Amino acid sequence: MTAPLGPDHYYRLTAELAANDLCRPVCRAIAATTLILGIIPLGLVSSSAGPQGFWGRGLAVVVAVTCVVMTVPWLGHRWPSRRVTLAFVVVSASCIATDCLITAQPMLGLLGAVTFAVLSAFTVMFHGAKTLVIPWTIGAATLAVLGLRIAQTDVVLAVGGVLLIVMLTAFVASACSVALRLIDIRNDRAGGLDQVTGLLNRSGFDERLAALIGSRTRGDDRFLAVIVIDLDGFGLHEAMAGEAAAIRARVCVGARLREAIRRDTLLAHVGDTGFLVAEVFTSPNPSPLAERLRSAVATAPYRLTASIGALITPLRALVDAPATAVIDELVAVATAQMADARRSGGDQIRVSHCPRLAVLTPSDGGDEPTA
Repeated sequence: MTAPLGPDHYYRLTAELAANDLCRPVCRAIAATTLILGIIPLGLVSSSAGPQGFWGRGLAVVVAVTCVVMTVPWLGHRWPSRRVTLAFVVVSASCIATDCLITAQPMLGLLGAVTFAVLSAFTVMFHGAKTLVIPWTIGAATLAVLGLRIAQTDVVLAVGGVLLIVMLTAFVASACSVALRLIDIRNDRAGGLDQVTGLLNRSGFDERLAALIGSRTRGDDRFLAVIVIDLDGFGLHEAMAGEAAAIRARVCVGARLREAIRRDTLLAHVGDTGFLVAEVFTSPNPSPLAERLRSAVATAPYRLTASIGALITPLRALVDAPATAVIDELVAVATAQMADARRSGGDQIRVSHCPRLAVLTPSDGGDEPTA
């Protein structure tokens, strides 16, 4: 079933941006756009069509300073929180309205109102269609004032200009909504992504891992590591902080885990508190990776810890075995190691090195495993 447009897109889109190393370039682009929004009215102060008088020029300076301040959250290493981006929408809409209304020539202000379309796209992508009421209310008031000013000299031009801005803004917002719907439909059909974190789900993990194993040969001398991560005491955290905070914690932990692994490493979110990792090594030692993952959870801002179980086994032995059975047993062995780490107090790592797998053991009749 397709997920409705709403706050969930914030978590999923930001997680996918982080997973594809796109957070930083997108954040920098937003910072640059915001800075330009503040610079333009300052540049127009010297123009006869720009802000005039003490109040006009003073407001231009206020907008410029505000825009400089708003760039700060976008210059960090991570995507700003949902509250920060929602505040960004409100303040940006106010700055756009101010930029448009302080111009001496209302047609110049109407041209600047095109920026509401850009803000609408950002809003609907990350905060859902319902949140559009914020920029659209401010935008409607701005267009009404500009339209009345233009109508004093040319009514037809005022009506046509306002309708053009309204049509453009509505089209951009609708196009973004449709794009999100199509992404939802694609993901639902593929069934490979977790709807909250944007990471792989169990079926997507199994499919990718099966493809990874199937692409190897008997001559491959590398090792496959499967790691099971389970958050300690997460049920208590959810009971105390609430469901929304629990969702944010899962997204945050997922993002931290993604930062701790290579880009081609498989990472999945399973259940409410579990994560799966699969990576190929040249030596049978997954402990450094497991420790990075444990540290990534422990240093996240939610004061959580994780019990981690890992398994490492030669890849060549897995090539001719049934992929589904192999993956199920690998995950089961790693899960048993995780459970042992939890029984020992949690926030620990247990590793099984090259265990004897039942799926690779010949049957009682002496038959070898077949593909």
